[in-house]
Amino acid sequence: MIKHDDILFVAAEAFKRSGLVLSADKGYLLESRLAPLARAEGYPSIEALITAARRDNTGRLLWAITEALATHETFFFRDNTPFDLFKQDVLPVLARARGNNGAIRIWCAACSSGQEPYSLAMLLEAERARLGNLRVEIVATDMAPRVLEKAKAGVYSQFEVQRGLAVQRLVQHFDQQGEQWRIKSNIRSMVTFQKQNLLESFATLGTFDLILCRNVLIYFDADTKKKVLSRIATQTAQDGYLIMGAAETVVGLSGDFSPVEGRRGLYGRKVAAKSAAA
Repeated sequence: MIKHDDILFVAAEAFKRSGLVLSADKGYLLESRLAPLARAEGYPSIEALITAARRDNTGRLLWAITEALATHETFFFRDNTPFDLFKQDVLPVLARARGNNGAIRIWCAACSSGQEPYSLAMLLEAERARLGNLRVEIVATDMAPRVLEKAKAGVYSQFEVQRGLAVQRLVQHFDQQGEQWRIKSNIRSMVTFQKQNLLESFATLGTFDLILCRNVLIYFDADTKKKVLSRIATQTAQDGYLIMGAAETVVGLSGDFSPVEGRRGLYGRKVAAKSAAA
């Protein structure tokens, strides 16, 4: 059993680094997430890991603990609806607005091991003939170096490719390597991965026409949600869009985005919200 003081310490450090809110009754979560980390780091127990983290002046162990506690659950074409919204509502509007020789920039925030941006890349590849000379850039970020390395490699297990990925897409966009599947280079080259913490400024990322920030803010408190959404709005084009998870909303948290009528999870700056609903 993890000591109450250790739970409070870890919760405070995780919140400071990632915005993750862990209540004092989440000892079971620490047990399940930190036990493998303790073994990997060579400590006999979670308590020993936390003790070492308290003494580690570099902060490396605290970051490792924070990454282990963060939820990295993801799979290809997760929830389907956001990808339908992108293909049927967002992409056509943005393509018309940017013109045949224009460019669209997409940001997948908290991309985990890469399934979301690669899903978008596969959709775009299927639409290539209709997009003409329109250029599309996908930027995918996460705060955890470990999952980013996996995302960059684009190598997934049989279990991972079976989650949400149709057989036709698997055969078309992946090469089998033993018991694993590697996404083909033409799809990998469409996505740029980099480290980014949502609690820090992301002004250097530039402006985007579409930002996907799904199933992330649910782990933040209201004040942190407001701050993140405010910074996201700053990086969103005036006619750009935001896609959030089905259980998330900007209502009461941001006045910069408006829900697109009849399109659950899709929000736009004022001009965009009207265009997509038209």
